[in-house]
Amino acid sequence: MQVANASSQAWKNYEFLPSFVLGFHGCDATISEAVLRGEINHLAASENDYDWLGGGIYFWEGNPSRALQFAAERALGGHNSKGAVQIPFVLGAIINMRRCLNLADSGAIRQVENAYRTLERMSEMSEISGDMLPENGKDFKARRLDCLVINSLHRLRAKENSMPYDTVRGLFWEGEELYPGAGLREANHIQICVRSADCILGYFRPTVPTS
Repeated sequence: MQVANASSQAWKNYEFLPSFVLGFHGCDATISEAVLRGEINHLAASENDYDWLGGGIYFWEGNPSRALQFAAERALGGHNSKGAVQIPFVLGAIINMRRCLNLADSGAIRQVENAYRTLERMSEMSEISGDMLPENGKDFKARRLDCLVINSLHRLRAKENSMPYDTVRGLFWEGEELYPGAGLREANHIQICVRSADCILGYFRPTVPTS
């Protein structure tokens, strides 16, 4: 049997994820209520230099409890919140993933690697001026290098006239191991970064189980 080799570009049709995803965003209750009332069309995109999936609107995929935990930590002053959250709240969203940089896909991983190699070459060329690539923070809490690489990937695609990604989906292993020798961590999660706001088909107030 002859097996045909295919480049990663040959699989570009599979960059589309043919399903809707429920995402959950932890924020202050006043922001959530304003969105639900229609006073705000969309949540504001995050453009911090430490956002590990680059610029966009962030959601926890299928994980409202983690979104609430994040908002609660910000209310206590964590995550560089600067008092942004007074009343922790979870806002749900229906997301059409469309063209997605899915970091569980080998082709996407290669693109990220190539973007880093390009940045590395540029850094080496400008070494005389003292330009250096940033580093990720302790325990990967501040992902300045990852953020730069992902944003650079988007810029490189634009220069190549490639179709832009609407969303980025990343798997994150975080926290202590569940038990000695475990391959699972206590805070594993999936995050979605929405770059095209029209991928968000609607927002909703998540229901809380009564029992």
